[in-house]
Amino acid sequence: MMDRVIPSDRVNYGAVIALAAVSLILLRKWIAGGVCKSRGNNGIGKETAREMAHRGARVVMACRDLTSAENSADSIHRSTGNGNVVVRHLNLASLYSVRQFAKEFIATEERLDILINNAGVMMCPKWITEDGFETQFAVNHLGHFLLTNLLLGMLKRSSPSRVANVSSIAHVGGKIEFDDLFFDKSPYGPLASYKQSKLANIIFSRELARRTKGAGVSSYSLHPGVIRTGLCRHVESWFPMLKTIMTLPSMLLMKTPWQGAQTSICCAVTEGLERKSGCYFSDCADKDPAPEGKDDAVARRLWEESARLDELNDQC
Repeated sequence: MMDRVIPSDRVNYGAVIALAAVSLILLRKWIAGGVCKSRGNNGIGKETAREMAHRGARVVMACRDLTSAENSADSIHRSTGNGNVVVRHLNLASLYSVRQFAKEFIATEERLDILINNAGVMMCPKWITEDGFETQFAVNHLGHFLLTNLLLGMLKRSSPSRVANVSSIAHVGGKIEFDDLFFDKSPYGPLASYKQSKLANIIFSRELARRTKGAGVSSYSLHPGVIRTGLCRHVESWFPMLKTIMTLPSMLLMKTPWQGAQTSICCAVTEGLERKSGCYFSDCADKDPAPEGKDDAVARRLWEESARLDELNDQC
């Protein structure tokens, strides 16, 4: 009778596949990050607005594309039953538009409890706004800076109130180039510009917390995660094959918009978070930003320079 010999190096493929599947599930869960546990949750931009509406809030969606915004508002109304969702025009690339929006908001709204500065542009070509500013710094920082300051009086009257500034982990390695904020002297780098603008979000939020301490206004910055949205469209336009190549990995490894909005929601509604004003959040928990995000001298200088560029005379 022939003996049956089992090679000692035979692989148990079933176990390997099972282990790989479990590892992928755990990796996907880790990438998804935290979930806001303060009485419910829902998704970034549109999904953040949906969650606020679900909670019964009056939601004002400030958007550049009114047609798309109206469709989103209708969708939110149908899914939440909250008809108190309104749309108003706001183009953060235009200081005039920001001032008009703030003027109308103050004239028509009774209070402002939560301001979520969520809009942004990522790694676009070097475009110049009507005010003469490089687009990424203008939209991601200067527009939000002006809007927040113009609405600060209402935020104080509505206290306790909150400001949540959506930043990014891309702030790591960023630098505020005070002598060349708009890349007029040095070659424009889409990534360098984006990193600068995201760092600006964090130190603006930190300085806002310092300036409003004791006024009942809390300020937070946050990294929403790497999310499957249209924000990467400019990168994909440079590398047409990238979208095709990254479709499956993005489905497995990137957050959905719902998951990406969780940290914004936490900063907006979590009870007792006032003591964390000025902090940086990721995956629904406060985290240490990069060292450059904790430089108070740079934060104060950026505030003054932003006020000058925005022609903002009345500031806190």
